[in-house]
Amino acid sequence: MPFDGNLLTTGMGILPHRDMDRALKISMSVDIPFWPQLPKMSFYEDMYVQASENFPGIILEPENLNIYFDTVKFYSELENTFANFENPDFFRMSPKYSATYHTFMGFDLSKYVSIRGQLEGPVSFGLKVLDENKKPIIFNEEVRSILFDFMARKANVQLNELKEKNPRAFIFIDEPGLQYIFSSVSGYTNDMARKDFEIFFNQVEHPRGIHLCGNPDWDFLLNLDIDILSFNAYNCGEIFVKYKRSIKKFLERGGIIGWGLVPANFDEFQKESQQNLIHHIEGLWNELLKEGFDIKEVLSKSILMPATCALLNPDEFKTVEDAYNWLKDLSYRLREKYKIL
Repeated sequence: MPFDGNLLTTGMGILPHRDMDRALKISMSVDIPFWPQLPKMSFYEDMYVQASENFPGIILEPENLNIYFDTVKFYSELENTFANFENPDFFRMSPKYSATYHTFMGFDLSKYVSIRGQLEGPVSFGLKVLDENKKPIIFNEEVRSILFDFMARKANVQLNELKEKNPRAFIFIDEPGLQYIFSSVSGYTNDMARKDFEIFFNQVEHPRGIHLCGNPDWDFLLNLDIDILSFNAYNCGEIFVKYKRSIKKFLERGGIIGWGLVPANFDEFQKESQQNLIHHIEGLWNELLKEGFDIKEVLSKSILMPATCALLNPDEFKTVEDAYNWLKDLSYRLREKYKIL
């Protein structure tokens, strides 16, 4: 990575706001600013919809908040898709699909330690989007082969645009669906995913990472060629730190861990305190220290984030904004304690 972690802060891509200016105020307040996705503001701000722009076979129904796939349409649009595979403009996100992205890109972002973008990953997209038979498109081998290539090109175009604003920019591939691919429920096996992901990340430029909120196969992820791994440390940290050997290898090759420390869901946030969260994260780090990890190395390769996005809170955006304030407070307190200010 082109910067040290040092408990810097960044956020989740999705925010519950309907007001773009208020959401951007949150996303610009962290150490590593990001452009927010605001599905409550617009159907086109949804992460799956944004990733779908120009993908062949996609049908959008904004009035029903629906996205689905039509096989006949897919084959009819393939020729145009292949004709544009070397055209970066074909993979750019248009203002229609994200007003927040284009507003964010209008800011002076050069002085920040880094900035961050995100794109819905091919596995999650392929599991979410259904064809006319209600079958996830990831099970269609021909569609899947194009899907991974398409999303890699889309990620690269966004990352290069971000690097024009800040040369230390990076991108998250958001993959909430990864926690399901190792279960019998999905039918998409570990071996298939490993092969597809290796090809995918061979195409995506550095720095790139994965973000998810569930519990996947951590060995699988930690051994992928990624620069940063972001996860829900609040709910999944105890399981994650059991994979000490893979974590050690990941850190030794320069990887950064994004610890999702602060819960943004209303019920979880209400029962917490900042001191409890400090105790929690230090407990996770101590599990690593017991195995010979150096605390300075761990902290230099760690950033802090909210644990999850939260679209369904009863107070809409208040708890989320409080969580971001806590995040910044906790980063300061921990950096002061460990003398890395």
